[in-house]
Amino acid sequence: MAPSQDKDRVILFDTTLRDGEQSPGISLNAQEKLEIAQQLARLGVDVIEAGFPIASPGDFAAVQAIARGVEGPVIAGLARAFPEDINTAFAALKEAERLRIHTFISTSDIHIQHQMQNTRDDVRRMAREAVAHARSFCEDVEFSPMDATRSDVEFTAEIVQIAIEEGATTINIPDTVGYAVPHEYAAFLTRLYELVPGLRDVVVSVHCHDDLGLAVANSIAGVLAGARQVECAVNGIGERAGNAALEEIIMLIATRQAELGVHTGAVTQEIARTSRIVSRLTGYPVAPNKAIIGRNAFAHESGIHQDGVLKERSTFEIMDARAVGLDSNQLVLGKHSGRHALAQALAELGYEVSGPTLNQAFRRFKEIADKKKQVTAMDLEALLTDELREAAEEDGYTLEYFDVESSTRRPPHAKVGVRVPGGEVLEGSFGGDGPIDAIFHAINVATGVDARLREFRIGAVTGGQDALGETSIVVEVAGLSGSGQGVSTDIVEAAARGYVRALSNAVRRGRSEGEGAAVAGTP
Repeated sequence: MAPSQDKDRVILFDTTLRDGEQSPGISLNAQEKLEIAQQLARLGVDVIEAGFPIASPGDFAAVQAIARGVEGPVIAGLARAFPEDINTAFAALKEAERLRIHTFISTSDIHIQHQMQNTRDDVRRMAREAVAHARSFCEDVEFSPMDATRSDVEFTAEIVQIAIEEGATTINIPDTVGYAVPHEYAAFLTRLYELVPGLRDVVVSVHCHDDLGLAVANSIAGVLAGARQVECAVNGIGERAGNAALEEIIMLIATRQAELGVHTGAVTQEIARTSRIVSRLTGYPVAPNKAIIGRNAFAHESGIHQDGVLKERSTFEIMDARAVGLDSNQLVLGKHSGRHALAQALAELGYEVSGPTLNQAFRRFKEIADKKKQVTAMDLEALLTDELREAAEEDGYTLEYFDVESSTRRPPHAKVGVRVPGGEVLEGSFGGDGPIDAIFHAINVATGVDARLREFRIGAVTGGQDALGETSIVVEVAGLSGSGQGVSTDIVEAAARGYVRALSNAVRRGRSEGEGAAVAGTP
């Protein structure tokens, strides 16, 4: 069943953990995906597409963990129009409070002929069998005719009719390659409504990619044409240029609600925190000029603008920064705060932490509090995210210690200890052009993994000379990339932590892809 029967309510379908994770360099583990899913629930999304269970054992485990551990939203899993995909999706989802199987097949001739090497008759048969099979497991079934916007509209309508006849409750019309323009996309949906009267009785969804920079515009055009579900991703991440940005969809509808005539159930004050968590865990930074959540989104450089805002904020701002949670950098704790105060502060931020994770977070908090005058909410978010990563890395590598010797007479030399799967701590040492270069090479020596650095970014969690440093790193191991992040007041330590995690994720990805099935393109 649809999450909402309100005809003016737009259902938010978040695909950060499925389409978003298909972005190059992103490789989230199950714990990281669970953390993001729990935050998406706090944000108020209606449907979380948790992953593509057939893709790999790791993806299956993550979808299963989210199905078991996240309450509120519908938990969806993607499946190609194959019985094995659908069986696997249900196996991963079956413990969810509410579950959805999302199955798809291409309807464009270019995909049918060149990718699938099938015929239209094959597509008719496979669509019918796939939806019927998914419906045998659950009542909530979504169907997507992939590459719909480059398909013959009459044939697409025929396939959509078949899906509805077999019990699909949501029909998604994806602009898979970001080819459409808004008026064209709206016209496509309008024509489908004419050709398939039964579309009025199900939820019509839109899924738009940003290859031409029109994902949000196309999505809203679809809503104005009658669609009542929008598929999007936090920070707009996704295949190639990405998906419609969740935060932009939410705030566009909230800001122009009177004109659009629709609304969502989003808790807008959770937008900024959700964006930060996804950015931190994926290693994908948010551009300063990014709408809604970029650091310049509510900044004014022009003297005229500044003067106007000081007199009346609405002169140059159409939204309030507080509405999206950008005022949450308040002082939370000091160095004399105790364990109970930390737990309470984290709970206020939406994190229920106890046991060993709380103990480790408290130890790290004390280390940071001794070095920082103020510990803010954003500091705590970064700190806890870092600890949750470490707690989830039992099957990977963890940094145990490091030391860098440097002088004016010789290049820096680093020594590290890295705990490998199984518990043994291996030591490595190496010289380099600088302390960070030396430590990266020393980690390679310790692990015996020939990881090659591909991207390295440094940022500050908050402002000030005592700010926490945050690194985002992408490495490549045997042709596969992995991303990792590290947080510390010591930028060398943050870099070492991030590098070890990136290396771990690349190795983990290699194992997972070696065990998983080859997966064709997705909506």
